[in-house]
Amino acid sequence: MTRLFDAYIMVDWSAASKPVTGKNSIWIGIIARDARLKLQYQSVNIETRLKARSFLEGIIAKLTGRGDRVLIGFDFSLGYPAGTAEALGLDTSDKAPWQAMHAHLASKMKDKADNSNPRFAIAAGMNYAISKGPFPFWGAPARDVVSTLSDKKPDFDGQALPEYRIVESQMRTSKRGQPKSVWQLAYTGSVGSQSLTGIPHVHALRQALPASRVWPFEFEEGDMTEESLDGVQVVFAEIYPSLIPAKPEKGETPDAAQIRQIAHYYSEMDEKGRLNGRISTNNSLDEGKISQIQSEEGWILGA
Repeated sequence: MTRLFDAYIMVDWSAASKPVTGKNSIWIGIIARDARLKLQYQSVNIETRLKARSFLEGIIAKLTGRGDRVLIGFDFSLGYPAGTAEALGLDTSDKAPWQAMHAHLASKMKDKADNSNPRFAIAAGMNYAISKGPFPFWGAPARDVVSTLSDKKPDFDGQALPEYRIVESQMRTSKRGQPKSVWQLAYTGSVGSQSLTGIPHVHALRQALPASRVWPFEFEEGDMTEESLDGVQVVFAEIYPSLIPAKPEKGETPDAAQIRQIAHYYSEMDEKGRLNGRISTNNSLDEGKISQIQSEEGWILGA
């Protein structure tokens, strides 16, 4: 069976505020063909987000330059719960809500060479725009707590914006995982800060690569087929490494092990013809929910 992709790049992101390697830093795992056309795995550990994006730009250019189609997975949410763009007052007259959100974050979040970033201040500002109070983002360290950003989770009951996206609720209900809410910025398992700092870099890569697409937003009904991938060189997708267990090898960090295992997982899925990106749950989704997923929330590849 023909693979949809020739190479697989998986990224374990970090929202660290200083250069760091090893545990809780950026790990990038790559499966690509060597000179003998055999798929081989390698990983790199990069200390800052700006250097990570530069590395990705280089490896993408190398792989696409030789004719490879590349799948790139990021371990953070690429979308926000339906209604977020509207709640922020973003202009969606000529773009989808997810595009408006990506552009908005790219305009606000500016990484510096020393890896410092203003994510907590940006979250506090977005909370003010949405609720004039500490909702929906939460999870600030003591030094960053302000009237519009708390260290504690707010009450989501009866609020216009839900705590979880559809995919996160589905995974938690089906016990396939316990993904955290994109609103949670800190504490064990949180992904909110990674999304705030990561989406601007995905946006920059997408803008720089005309032959790239962000899944599932830019695919009809989310499906990836040879036909839908015609002319596409790069696909960006959201991944959830905890979908599969990962056992670190001797001297390997848990992050490195996870990114290695998830890279092999998607490569093997593709080899078996199962990496089509279809959005599905144990219960069928109605058109309204599919529309929310496609236009704003996104989905975890393989969930």
